[in-house]
Amino acid sequence: MTLDIGSFCARETILVSPDNTVFQSQQLRSLTPYRCTYGYDVLVFVGYGLFVHCLSEQQIIELLSDRNITISQREIGFLGKKFIAYLAIGHRQAQQRLNQLMSHKGGYILHIDGTCEGGSPHLFTGMDGIAQIVLDNIKLPSEKAESIIPFLEKIKKQYGKPIALVHDMGKGILSAVEAVFKGIPDFICHFHFLRDIGKDLYEAEYAKIRTRLTKHKIRTILRAKAKALASLIEEDTQVGTGLLKSISKNQPNIIPAEKLAIVSSYVMIHWALDTTGQLEGYGFPFDCPHFIFYQRLKVLYEMVDIAGYDQFDKRFFNLWKPLNKIINDQQLKSSARQIEKKMETFKQLRKALSITVSENKKGLNDDGDDDTNIKSIAQKVKQFRTQIMADEKLSQANSYKKMIKQIDTYWDKLFADPIIIETSDGQVVIHPQRTNNILERFFRELKRRNRKRSGSISLNRRLKTMLTDTPLIKNLDNKEYIEAILDGNDTLEERFEKIDSNMVIEKLKAEQKSYGKISPEMKKIIQRPDLPEELTALFAA
Repeated sequence: MTLDIGSFCARETILVSPDNTVFQSQQLRSLTPYRCTYGYDVLVFVGYGLFVHCLSEQQIIELLSDRNITISQREIGFLGKKFIAYLAIGHRQAQQRLNQLMSHKGGYILHIDGTCEGGSPHLFTGMDGIAQIVLDNIKLPSEKAESIIPFLEKIKKQYGKPIALVHDMGKGILSAVEAVFKGIPDFICHFHFLRDIGKDLYEAEYAKIRTRLTKHKIRTILRAKAKALASLIEEDTQVGTGLLKSISKNQPNIIPAEKLAIVSSYVMIHWALDTTGQLEGYGFPFDCPHFIFYQRLKVLYEMVDIAGYDQFDKRFFNLWKPLNKIINDQQLKSSARQIEKKMETFKQLRKALSITVSENKKGLNDDGDDDTNIKSIAQKVKQFRTQIMADEKLSQANSYKKMIKQIDTYWDKLFADPIIIETSDGQVVIHPQRTNNILERFFRELKRRNRKRSGSISLNRRLKTMLTDTPLIKNLDNKEYIEAILDGNDTLEERFEKIDSNMVIEKLKAEQKSYGKISPEMKKIIQRPDLPEELTALFAA
């Protein structure tokens, strides 16, 4: 079956010469892989549908049905894996052209990062930060150095030494990079550095706030009150519209007093619960939703305590007792007081590093201020360090001591001058990226696409079953990469036709033996209910 022809039955005449040379139909081979039902065009259609356009199997079935192609969900899953296998083989065969592409740009900066979920293996990826091309991928059981070193050695053998590396602060990655790329400029992602600093600085206080709020069960109490109030408002949309006009446009209130008390109580409770408006999109320690929730509870308590009985509903005033317990919780008070001071210090460091500052609103897409000179950033961080050390109280606190130690330890890996490279076209000045967000964004997009396709929030199983080289789909939106991998062909269909289908079969077989795969025989043994007794009897014999 092909998109151009549809479903057809081909009869092939195979000729054998006296010297046993076999002559087969090249035209048929250009349409479909050997002994396969679906053509290369269907294979590429399914691959792009699954991995680029994030379509579900059912959506692809319907699209192919419109073109007279009948296919099952299982076949689509298999064709998706074949697409990745063909792409991976084409990628390996284009290695020389990729090397030429990166060399023309002055070399490559190797970004290294991994992702996992639950008990899934760690999917590690190496990417060139200059050409923005995924170079290689591997599934590893852990982030230990002994697992990562062979992966880095492979990249080094395939693409040579990078001009620099960018990665997070994981001990395994740090040790592996030191072992494989010793002497090569090696930089820590500023975002990961800040995140680790913040966690060490006030994770204990934040955990205490979260634990104490959970113990008071205040969210459950607030939701119950809000639900009761919602039933009184019912579907009266005019109440919400009227209140919004009154508070946002300073218009006179037109809502009856009794109804206003109910809706005011309802919105205030939800205001306390919904902290998203104050979050910046970076996650902890940049965002502290439990601390913000605690601060809002204090405001809510003040309103309950001093408001007139005609301003809110009686259910609102019933919150006084549970809120009073929270306000007078000494552990909460102490933790909130400490974290507030530490968050202010952390905010100063964020500003010095010119990254994740509140004003830019980029969230996790923040790569740092490109217009800021790295030397001026280093100077600001040095001033920040001096300021902390000059404070007699802070400089003696263990959490601040640890922060200063981290700054001193990673100083040389944080601040990189531009790298000047000699190429055939003259000097090239390369600025290493200050963050590893190029890979962080890619992994988030990879997960988003899979969730969109499958409808499942958890990717534990998906990461276990997806082919190791699935991240290569990132390269499909890179025109220079596509040109390199096509090797003179006009389309991916034509390029895949040049790849030996036996290589694809072998690659798929190799993937079946990858991390975490249990053979059918082993599954049958594991599922035996009397396995302990049977093994005991076997040992006795």
